[in-house]
Amino acid sequence: MIRYALRCECGHAFDSWFADSAAYDRQHERGLVTCPVCDSANVEKAIMAPRLAKGDRARKAGGDNRDVIDNLPTVQTSAEPAAPLMMAPHEREIVAKLRELREHVTKTAEDVGSRFPNEARKMHYGDTEHRAIYGEATKDEARELIEEGIEVLPLPVLPDDRN
Repeated sequence: MIRYALRCECGHAFDSWFADSAAYDRQHERGLVTCPVCDSANVEKAIMAPRLAKGDRARKAGGDNRDVIDNLPTVQTSAEPAAPLMMAPHEREIVAKLRELREHVTKTAEDVGSRFPNEARKMHYGDTEHRAIYGEATKDEARELIEEGIEVLPLPVLPDDRN
């Protein structure tokens, strides 16, 4: 995946993700890359800073810098506030369904917060009654639950949740 900082003919700045640079080129040529503010298809790539890992951080990660790169903060490419993500109609439909799913879970299940790993274990091993719960777990805690045979799934994080 590649993220491009884009700017329309009206000067609106926004970001969008593409499978690769060729995917951007194909969509741009077909007029599918449009500004989410004014819907202009006259869009060009803006100047952007690359996201690179520093050598010392990569070495500390044992030479494999994927985690270092994945955890770097996003670079804001303009002084303007972040614009909404550009999405095709079918992507908006998927986001709406994911939002509906998340809202259903949060309305019908108990929020156990940071106690989630412990509560999930108690239910799995029969120490407490089974019920619908959701909460917080680190990646390591979630991995441990899965290794123990406890079925867990993350709630979807939607694009507008980060704004």
